[in-house]
Amino acid sequence: MPFIDSKITLPVDAPTKEALKTKLGKLITTLNKSETYLMVGIEDGYDLWLGGKKLERGAYVSVSLFGNAPKAAYDKLTGQICDLFAEELDILGSNVYVTYHPVSDWGWNGGNF
Repeated sequence: MPFIDSKITLPVDAPTKEALKTKLGKLITTLNKSETYLMVGIEDGYDLWLGGKKLERGAYVSVSLFGNAPKAAYDKLTGQICDLFAEELDILGSNVYVTYHPVSDWGWNGGNF
């Protein structure tokens, strides 16, 4: 039950959003999760500041998941997300924050897991 929410400073066209969604669906396996229940949100044209300076090219990526994953898996996924955003959007890893939010109570389809 993962959710990856991305806030991106740039405008992102529909084909690029689709590519990001597809590639994030593959990367989520790093946390031993599958794309089957992955939800992805992409908010573009988002204002972000880092160190008091407005980022022209930057992103904040929040990864929520039911349960937890090993620290090494989080480390690996952070690198993969930074590489993806560099490849697809030309955003440097130094301008990408990634946070992880393990959740013990997750609801779906009228009930909780």
